Amino acid sequence: MQKRWSKLAMAFGAVGVLAAAAVLAAPPQSAKKMPSYDNIGLTIGKPGGTLTLAIGSAPTTFMYYGAIDGAAQRVAQHMFDGLIESNIATGKIEPALAESWNVSQDGRIYTFKLRQGVKWHDGVEFTADDVVFTFDQVIANPEAKGGDFNNFSSGGVKYKFEKVDKYTVRFTLPFSSGAFLVQMRTFIVPKHKLVKYTVEGGGKAADINGAWGTNSDLGDIVGTGPYQLSTYTANQKVVLEKNKNYWKVDAKNNPLPYVDKLEYLVLVGPAAQEAAFKNGTLDALDISGAQFPDYKAQERNGAKWKVVSQLRDAIYGSPPHLAFNFVAKDADLAKVFSNVKFRKAMQSAVNRKRIIEDVYNGQAQLPGHMGVPPAGRFYADTKSYLGDFDLKDAAAALDAMGLKDTDGDGVRNIRAGKQLEFSLTYGTDSTIWVPLANIFQNDFKAIGVKVNLKGVLSSTLLGTGLGSDWEAIMVALGDQPDPELRKPIWQPGGSLYYWNQATKPKAAGGPANFAAMTSWEKRLYEIFDKGTKSSNQNERLALYREGQVILAQYMPVIMIAKPANITVVRDTLSNFVFSLGVIPGYNPLPLFYFK
Repeated sequence: MQKRWSKLAMAFGAVGVLAAAAVLAAPPQSAKKMPSYDNIGLTIGKPGGTLTLAIGSAPTTFMYYGAIDGAAQRVAQHMFDGLIESNIATGKIEPALAESWNVSQDGRIYTFKLRQGVKWHDGVEFTADDVVFTFDQVIANPEAKGGDFNNFSSGGVKYKFEKVDKYTVRFTLPFSSGAFLVQMRTFIVPKHKLVKYTVEGGGKAADINGAWGTNSDLGDIVGTGPYQLSTYTANQKVVLEKNKNYWKVDAKNNPLPYVDKLEYLVLVGPAAQEAAFKNGTLDALDISGAQFPDYKAQERNGAKWKVVSQLRDAIYGSPPHLAFNFVAKDADLAKVFSNVKFRKAMQSAVNRKRIIEDVYNGQAQLPGHMGVPPAGRFYADTKSYLGDFDLKDAAAALDAMGLKDTDGDGVRNIRAGKQLEFSLTYGTDSTIWVPLANIFQNDFKAIGVKVNLKGVLSSTLLGTGLGSDWEAIMVALGDQPDPELRKPIWQPGGSLYYWNQATKPKAAGGPANFAAMTSWEKRLYEIFDKGTKSSNQNERLALYREGQVILAQYMPVIMIAKPANITVVRDTLSNFVFSLGVIPGYNPLPLFYFK
């Protein structure tokens, strides 16, 4: 994610046309001067042009914290900023809307000095009131569907967010934390536009989910980011225009972003997106390993694009997994799914070698666990727990559970008259999900497990998983260098721990339901709890590596593969760096420019 990771689906739109250099308003006096990035081959750009990308479905909202919606998140990443951000070359933390900060000696109090002179898109000044409001009323609002209450609370009580003065905010934690700064990359939103949707403004906590609908006055939807909303044509196109008062400049003090206009056109499915790219309409397109050979071959034959692939050293990425619903509506299936012996049996029926070679065309590798990439310092090599593809072993394990074909129809039975049969939800608009679903259906059939395929749009997979109407599902959740950023996913009871929703709080903002946890889930919960509260990085390293082993042993989900990040980029576009999806505080797009 993080809870918000989805790959940058760049696609369909009008051909980018170079515009005459615009006369820009002066950036704020405290503007951030970006590094030169010579080490990754970036150069000083020039202003102008329209960058046309795509989203795979229409946004359902423009409120980033109001829904788990990949399309809405895609648009939001260009409209909003966080207090801090990551260097796009090194991944290290840097100042953003916060110009500086300090931490108390006991590691519990974080004080941020804000960048002065920053304006919201409507010209209103950005101040400490916006920061306190964002965290207190929106992010740490347990009713906000896209919020992050668990990471900004302890024991059901929110952290303390205070305004010290107009340009200073203070956060007080009940404990020292070694990962709190990385959480500060999350987006800040405007109090003057959103307060009426909050408890502070006299509303209800859940009202924030109804803010900034797609039929709203776009002038009310403002951020501090490099682009601002211009027009929205329902189910067709979102257009954003350059923020001429943006608070960043390049290494030569030229205003950013370079590109004048950003268009996202709604295109469902890879076929339509590929057609748009190949006819010259697109400027860039994220592709999968399945599409890689065709584009690479055409590049070698003189096509006017470049295929960029990043795998071995990728810090981020979105490895897919297979999940079974521990609390499925069918009680018999729920009992089977929640048994680790069943999940281990099914893992033996996952042919990763074939998947990597045939589905990803070699542009993938064996996955890890807990969303920690191999290049990250917290990574623990748990590949040995993945086991080997062996249908005989899988069948024997199911036999040992008593899941046998008792009526001779080729399908195992859970009990007399009840087949071992379930639906597998997958993304139909994907070159990856479709072949994966077919492989699983066929291989599982070979061991007497009947799978009925249930297709949905890929952008809705996580939202479907967070609901109750599914039995098995394939979802991809992004890697992060620090496990703390994956806490809502991997800590039992977390907002994205969707495969065992019984562990979630019974009431919004309440404690996790420990009674619904197994012993290993309780230990996993404790690991994240201690990791959050520890400022000792060696202790955190040991804890999170233990957590990865637990996840590998008990496999609440079956990790499938870690794919490469692959994008095909038009040769008119310069300074391309992987966007890596919706990761707050990591957005290289303002540096893109047209030759």
